[in-house]
Amino acid sequence: MEATEATQEATGATDATGTVVTGAGTEAFTDASRAARILGRPFDINGLTLPNRIAMAPMTREFSPGGVPGADVAEYYARRAAGGVGLIVTEGTYVDHASAGSSHRVPHFYGDAALAGWQQVADAVHAAGGKIVPQLWHVGATRDEGQGPTPSAPPAGPSGLSLDGEAKGHAMTGADIDAVIGAFADSAAAAERIGFDGVELHGAHGYLIDQFLWGTTNRRTDGYGGDLASRTRFAREIVEAVRGAVSPSFPVIFRLSQWKANAFDAKLAAGPAELEALLAPLAAAGVDAFHASTRRYWLPEFEGSDLNLAGWVKKLTGRATLSVGSVGLDKEFVGPQGWAKETAPTGIDLLLDRMERDEFDVIAVGRALIADPAWANKAVTGRLAEAAPYDARSLRELR
Repeated sequence: MEATEATQEATGATDATGTVVTGAGTEAFTDASRAARILGRPFDINGLTLPNRIAMAPMTREFSPGGVPGADVAEYYARRAAGGVGLIVTEGTYVDHASAGSSHRVPHFYGDAALAGWQQVADAVHAAGGKIVPQLWHVGATRDEGQGPTPSAPPAGPSGLSLDGEAKGHAMTGADIDAVIGAFADSAAAAERIGFDGVELHGAHGYLIDQFLWGTTNRRTDGYGGDLASRTRFAREIVEAVRGAVSPSFPVIFRLSQWKANAFDAKLAAGPAELEALLAPLAAAGVDAFHASTRRYWLPEFEGSDLNLAGWVKKLTGRATLSVGSVGLDKEFVGPQGWAKETAPTGIDLLLDRMERDEFDVIAVGRALIADPAWANKAVTGRLAEAAPYDARSLRELR
């Protein structure tokens, strides 16, 4: 299992020094009427109507041998749909590029066998009354030599650099860039064809799209590098290609983050003006919603405002936003071993305060939904005291 994706993807953490920051477990349990009034509201993303404001965050589970999701994967997601999740964002799925992936057990979103498996997943979720989008993913230079479905392929990134800024793999050529853009578009078209409700593009956490956005990993001197606006070109062209490959009413979600898997304090944007420069080209290219990944949803993103990252994204773009980070559990993610810590359910009044004033539109939930498939129903009906605690043993199987 890849710890960064299975845990940090949707959880909180300490600060950069490893100090535990309070906030995740300080609340009493919420009364049912307030939770239902706020979380139970439907929400629309480009014509896709969600029954409520709760999403399942993408979390890599590595239960798809050979990249093909089976019946157990379909049942796993269908249980969350039946448990009241308004929108399921799947685990990251590899696009069709030799350097895209680092595990033989992470699902692909290409090839007849994998797509047939994913169609069964979508059908099962829909039968349970849910909505589902796949997260499309290329890991870029986080991949090590010899890993993944194509071990002979070198790690690929914008400048041949690791997240630490050290030499790794090779700098992508123009042909490489075109091939990856085409792979994202092909997977998005396949998602619509086999019955998914939209797609999410993984542009966060130091993976390939984010590597182009981040100055530490993008040292290019062509049109794909330089200032922040130029560094958005790769992401923008992926959005444009995806938008052109699917119907106008097919929702496109873009996931972004400031933090990286190796750097919790990293910043793409030091303030609102830089964030707007990053987001405006993507919104113009056709993003319908942004999924702003933070490790603690309650922390302000910039000085002088209480808005978190999703709140700022919504203010600057006017697009729908999803927020995420340590929702519903009494312990935050604590460094590299945080995923192993048992956590108990807690109240969500702080979350409801922010959602009541429409700071962001949808909240994505991670570990709490691994622990309890019915967490969403329990949250909306004020029964989180009954929710199952999260334990690392939950990661050993799909349940």
